[in-house]
Amino acid sequence: MVKMNYMEAVRDGMRQAMIKDERAYIYGEDVGFYGGVFGVTKGLFEEFGPKRVRNTPLSECAILGEAMGAALNGLRPIPEIQFADFITVAMAQLVDCIGTYRYRFGYNLPITIRMPSGGGMSIGPFHSKSLEAWFIHSPGFKIVMPSTPSDAKGLFLAAFEDPDPVLFMEHKRLYNTISEDVQEGYYTLPLGKAAVRREGNAATIVTYGGMVGLAMDAADILAKEDIAVEVIDLRTLWPLDEETVLNSIKKTNRVLMLHEAVKIGGFGGELVARVCEKAFGYLAAPPLRMGAKLTAPPVHPVLEKVFLPQVEGVVAKIKELLQY
Repeated sequence: MVKMNYMEAVRDGMRQAMIKDERAYIYGEDVGFYGGVFGVTKGLFEEFGPKRVRNTPLSECAILGEAMGAALNGLRPIPEIQFADFITVAMAQLVDCIGTYRYRFGYNLPITIRMPSGGGMSIGPFHSKSLEAWFIHSPGFKIVMPSTPSDAKGLFLAAFEDPDPVLFMEHKRLYNTISEDVQEGYYTLPLGKAAVRREGNAATIVTYGGMVGLAMDAADILAKEDIAVEVIDLRTLWPLDEETVLNSIKKTNRVLMLHEAVKIGGFGGELVARVCEKAFGYLAAPPLRMGAKLTAPPVHPVLEKVFLPQVEGVVAKIKELLQY
């Protein structure tokens, strides 16, 4: 085991993939010698050389167009979209072409698309969005959003091994803020399997990515009042581990769906619908949702705190569930 932060774990995952499979290569805007805007690919250019770690033009359309062509020709591309927000200019390549290719032609496209996602860094509306719900709505992708360094590495390598396109969404605020002991070498964690981060019986919080830490902090506060909250970290949004979510709700009878993405149209709405369809008789209170407000992410840190869910709001929502 080696102590790594979230960014180092993602980097080591890429490194292990590159060592194991010579077909793998990394490319994107400034990922070469510069090491990427967040430093995630730092050192890989020197280790693997300019043919396997290389810069691209500032064109997400070109990046994903190359990914499809490379995968069809037997390579294992690992493209980076510098900020998840920038995927919008390549939606045709992603949703219409890559996402539908197996359906249309029966061929696999083993592409692992890395996308730094999320807010909390006061960098405004072009660099702070959480857009995962768009891609859950678009068929053809697996979607991964890890919340810990160990998960980031193991899930990345599972995504790399997968024969189909995987969107690997890394919360950029976590890069340098959380660390833990991470297994050395090559290992994978199963896609489509949630983690119970904390057990409880009073209510369930279902969350993922950058909101897992917030949920854990809220659970700590509530525990001081003898309120035991269960925290489910989805880890993989699609495929969804529905069984773990439903089993928790059958135990606690109350649930809060928490995500950083805008609440309206967010993945929490789909989760609530599934709970109502499959576990309605177990509910002691209506399922609740929390997400960002329907506005562009602010630059000012005080306004950004108003925009994003905060721990006090999570605590208040749980108490609302318990008082119903």
